Amino acid sequence: MEDQYRSVIRQKIVDGEAAPPPPFTRRDVWLPTVPGKAVAVIGMRRVGKTTLLWQVLADRLARAADDAPDPRHGLMYFGFEDERLAGLQGRHLDLLVEEYFRLHPEWRDRRRATFFLDEIQLVPGWELFARRLLDTEKIDLFLSGSSARLLSREVATSMRGRAMEAVVHPFSFRESLRHAGCEPKKNADRMTKAERSLLDHRLPDYLEHGGFPEAQGLDVRNRTELLRGYVDVVLLRDVIERYDVAQPRVLRWMARQLLGNAAGSFSVNRFHADLKSQGVAVGKDTLHDYLGHLEDAFLLRSLTVASDSERRRRVNPRKVYPVDTGLIPVFDRSGKANLGHVLETAVLLELERRGAETAYVRTEGGFEVDFFARHPDGREELLQVCASLDDPDVRTREIRALQDAATLYPRADRRLIAFDAPPAFAMPRGITFSRAAEWLLS
Repeated sequence: MEDQYRSVIRQKIVDGEAAPPPPFTRRDVWLPTVPGKAVAVIGMRRVGKTTLLWQVLADRLARAADDAPDPRHGLMYFGFEDERLAGLQGRHLDLLVEEYFRLHPEWRDRRRATFFLDEIQLVPGWELFARRLLDTEKIDLFLSGSSARLLSREVATSMRGRAMEAVVHPFSFRESLRHAGCEPKKNADRMTKAERSLLDHRLPDYLEHGGFPEAQGLDVRNRTELLRGYVDVVLLRDVIERYDVAQPRVLRWMARQLLGNAAGSFSVNRFHADLKSQGVAVGKDTLHDYLGHLEDAFLLRSLTVASDSERRRRVNPRKVYPVDTGLIPVFDRSGKANLGHVLETAVLLELERRGAETAYVRTEGGFEVDFFARHPDGREELLQVCASLDDPDVRTREIRALQDAATLYPRADRRLIAFDAPPAFAMPRGITFSRAAEWLLS
């Protein structure tokens, strides 16, 4: 069997080196660059993790020194999702290293090669191999996989501090425009009225269709079936099978409710009471676990209230958002889109892409601010998101909420985001207004 694996591995290495990087839409994903650490590329299924590996490979190939021995030989992409490798175990992974350096002995210990190992979680015992590879070979290591066995909470544990995460989301607004061939090449303050109008036209389409790469350009029926299929696979394979869920019907109810109620408050206690009234017996701890599993599978995001008190964070409801705005119309049963909540979801996902730690704010005066964000550079920001500011009462309420929250976070910048500003309105001092399309592109 080992000889069979060896033959397949060698052939895959040779074929992979002969294949040019596939065409792709460039992603704006932050990649850690810490020497001695592997990069674990993670995210929900079908967001483009494999594509990102090829993008990194192509970038490294383009930057390779002219005097290097064939630089393509120093970049090995290897996918483990291959029926010929069924039954492969961790002890067999040495064959990968042996065959690679047998083909390219000039790279061993002389130059730094890069391995891109896709779906490596399919091989039991891969963690020990990956750690040893970092310790004993001159290799940069990128890992990726769709399975729950490579979820965010488990990567660091599996690699014992030897891996850092690069999280891939569905397309951002800018990436979706890039994919369609109409990414703006200039800053918003230099755009013509026609260019701004084009952005305003495309943003609602992006919010409705979402950012999953395969969903771009599909009609409503195909897009709906595709995205519903994504969710079904995540629930079955990444949650139910992974955690041996005892009550899958309850899990599916929870997922449907949360995906269809974007930016809504969710209380396990209330959900538990609703289930109890329907004669469904399930423990609160189990429901907490289910919510955690859905987040680990990257299907949902939940925010706690901003507070230094652990008890206050626990007793207040969470606000829950889907991983992509395109999932909202698939699961929303109200029949009417809440554009404010859809835009709020897009803003949260963009804050995540920018690396911000995010919570929502509830003031003693009874006001709520959508996001308190702390950015990687230490900058703090309060953001309030609203579809329209045309109604004076809505405008007053949103501004008052920001002003009230500023007493709790005086260092934070205050920002109000909407599709467009009302005409002839001056924003109060200390509050910045941003048009949604421009902020999402900034």
